Amino acid sequence: MTYNIHHANPPSQPDSIDIPAIVKAIASQKPDLVALQEVDVNTLRSGKGNQAQRIAQQLGMFSYFGKALDFNGGEFGTAILSKYPITDTITYLLPDVGGKGNEQRVVTTARVLLPSGESLIFGSTHLDHRGNPESRKLQVQEILEIVEEEKLPWILAGDLNAKPESEEMKLLGTKFGFSCTDCPNTFPAGSPNRIIDYIAFYPKNNMEPETHLVVEEAYASDHRPVFAVLQLK
Repeated sequence: MTYNIHHANPPSQPDSIDIPAIVKAIASQKPDLVALQEVDVNTLRSGKGNQAQRIAQQLGMFSYFGKALDFNGGEFGTAILSKYPITDTITYLLPDVGGKGNEQRVVTTARVLLPSGESLIFGSTHLDHRGNPESRKLQVQEILEIVEEEKLPWILAGDLNAKPESEEMKLLGTKFGFSCTDCPNTFPAGSPNRIIDYIAFYPKNNMEPETHLVVEEAYASDHRPVFAVLQLK
């Protein structure tokens, strides 16, 4: 699953933090792995604590938070939840063209040990949100270079802030396969009109998508959760 949780703030409730709503949305699909975006740690707006840890504890999962930047008295970034043990956790900084509205972006990764004894790398990322696609292209290229240094299969999930027909998604598709081809819209949650949240895998021929679902959850965040079942060949 991938889920941009909007720091657990339901858009219809501007001043509230509702961790149980996020937990409920995730639990509805019983995922083994979850990529979270827009996660707060000890910020003034969300309160004390690591949101990824709090969510993971309620789901009985392992967690790893990757800091993108200092924010609002604490930290802000992406995170991984896993039903299975995780090791070799790394947060990679992603490049940017700079300019107004620039925010540091990252890809948060962990090695996951599956029940079969096999391992894979699971990554959570949130690419640049601005209209200029050049930063996203740079970020995708950096991810491709990171992936090609690994010998293990990858799952990459997140809010890529790009439509399927964009140049940056075409670039990602040169190495990655996706959990869907004719994908349902994911954003905004109340009435989705575009696709910006994805689950992808590398190498292309190493996994077979069996299920792709956009969860009909419109309260907890401004994005809908995306769930997929991938069969590792």
